Amino acid sequence: MTTVPRSATALPRAGESSRSGIAPLKGDHAALLQVVLFWAGAIMLPLGLVVIVLGWYGAANTPYQYDQLSYLVSGGLLGLGLTFVGGFLYFGAWLARIAADGRESTKRLADTLLLLADVTANSANATGGGRGVEVGAIPVIAGSGTTMHRRDCSLIAHRDDLTSVGEDNGHLVMCRVCQPGSRP
Repeated sequence: MTTVPRSATALPRAGESSRSGIAPLKGDHAALLQVVLFWAGAIMLPLGLVVIVLGWYGAANTPYQYDQLSYLVSGGLLGLGLTFVGGFLYFGAWLARIAADGRESTKRLADTLLLLADVTANSANATGGGRGVEVGAIPVIAGSGTTMHRRDCSLIAHRDDLTSVGEDNGHLVMCRVCQPGSRP
């Protein structure tokens, strides 16, 4: 039996469920509303256009004015109503998608801010408490490396796989360029 170290497992973000793809809309009312609005609008909009065309065809093929009036009411006005309602529902689905994207962005920002607050608090505790902590002075390692750098080290400035160094950093070698143990 192989065990995966705790640091290697990815933690779910806020609001993200650990369920698989089984019934993805169950319990997610905003996504369900978006899908319903989208499909209702996608059906009603072209249906209204078809009803308008059928009303025009019926009115064009009858010589009597009283028959044309019934085609105008049933085909023209009903078709126009279906087209407008379908368009509004389609627009509502678009707005629901924008709102969902905004919620996802807000969750990611909140996760990033929590992580930054945690790193700053851990660094403040490690360097002596209440003093201000410079974010660039936080010791990090790049990937699964064995060299400890400052966050603002020029050797790792382009990397995005940085992790903060914990309490057990005795096996790590200090970078000779940035020297993470010293203050700037």
